[in-house]
Amino acid sequence: MNRRGFLNVCGAGAASFALAKGGHAAEAPGRKPNVVFLFTDDQREDTVAALGNPNIKTPNLDALAKSGVIFRNAYCMGGFSGAVCLPSRMMMLRGRSWFSVRNLPPGFPNFPTALNEAGYETYHHGKKGNTDTQVHKFFTHTHYLDGDGDRTSGFPCKTLADDAIAFLKTRDKAKPFFIYLAPANPHDPRVADKKYMDQYDAEKIPMPPNFLPFHPFDNGDMVIRDEKLAPWPRTEAEVRKQLHDYYAVITGMDEQVGRLVAALKDAGEFDNTIFVFASDQGIAIGSHGLMGKQNLYEHTMGVPLFLTGPGIPQGKIVDAFGYLFDVFPTVCDLVGAKVPEGIEGKSLAPVIQGKAEGVRDAIFLAYKGIQRAVRKNRWKLLRYPQVNKTQLFDLDADPFETKDLSADPAHAGEVKELLALMAEQQKLFGDPQPLTVASPKPAEVDLSFFQRARPPAKGAKGKGKAK
Repeated sequence: MNRRGFLNVCGAGAASFALAKGGHAAEAPGRKPNVVFLFTDDQREDTVAALGNPNIKTPNLDALAKSGVIFRNAYCMGGFSGAVCLPSRMMMLRGRSWFSVRNLPPGFPNFPTALNEAGYETYHHGKKGNTDTQVHKFFTHTHYLDGDGDRTSGFPCKTLADDAIAFLKTRDKAKPFFIYLAPANPHDPRVADKKYMDQYDAEKIPMPPNFLPFHPFDNGDMVIRDEKLAPWPRTEAEVRKQLHDYYAVITGMDEQVGRLVAALKDAGEFDNTIFVFASDQGIAIGSHGLMGKQNLYEHTMGVPLFLTGPGIPQGKIVDAFGYLFDVFPTVCDLVGAKVPEGIEGKSLAPVIQGKAEGVRDAIFLAYKGIQRAVRKNRWKLLRYPQVNKTQLFDLDADPFETKDLSADPAHAGEVKELLALMAEQQKLFGDPQPLTVASPKPAEVDLSFFQRARPPAKGAKGKGKAK
């Protein structure tokens, strides 16, 4: 299943499921709710069972998702570097788009400061590289994973869970808390203990419906580090092997989520805690012939996002558009903190509370100076100005983006309308990239180049790496 092909598991029975599993009670009078935000690394939206994938085992994330509000159309906006993790985290913590998130003056608005000022004890623990260290210094407590940390231990996310559980015992009991956990999983290298690996049979893991041996044209970043993690042409055997590792790591992470939830219950804080789950972006792993996150397809820029806790409806699924940088003002609204001026994020609280169907009419995506995309309703247009290439997809009829309609005369109107919308969005966010270039290079992929190329050893690090 995909991000618009949800199973019925999130339907009418979700609220009763949540209550049966110990769903959240009403917020205690006079108490601000705590917040726990788990922000994973490189996790596709379709890798949580409750979000539509019956082939992965995530029982603890499922219980949380089904007891709250799921956003089916949440996005990372893209990034100004191949390490998309960095701009994604900067955008989320600063509430701004990637065109304005850098070089901010001292005292710029940020997530931890807003909650500090609202009386919260703020705690961060997460990956050290490709992340927003300038914002981390504003947390009351900041810790970093040592090196690859939980990536190679076989027990992903365990260090973060251990330390967060310890914090629950030593925190200032007079204050509500904001825990922001940013694990380095399921980013490669993907290492999972045998007990997680044994839960999957690689040969039975379904292939992505949009699997291709090669991407059909030069998208501008065909030989970046992530794309060298598997040889060309991509094969079903290699993709299944990588998905096996990927799924096992996510299942290992899910176990730690269960430990953290249990600790919150033991501390008597679960019923007064808002839990937010998201990832910095997805990743291809065989979809469209790609392996990495340097593209604007749904499997990569679409992200999982759900919230559960006091004051949040149970068993609700919404189609409203949202960016990851909308999470910051949304949480502020939900806990009664002041939403700072000068941010571009928009609170999704009205959508959560049923007061609005949405806060955005369109989604604009951008990757470096080489890819742009815009989505409105069912239609999505991607533009590659360096190679003068356009793609048009009907996401209702073709959710996996396999049938490019851009050259079909019957859809010339949609192409024209979406190109105009893209230009409007560029102006809105301050994007100076022209949608055409004077001398575009050929779009065709030189297959002989890929057949000669050899990938580095798995997990290898070197020039041009993207983490």
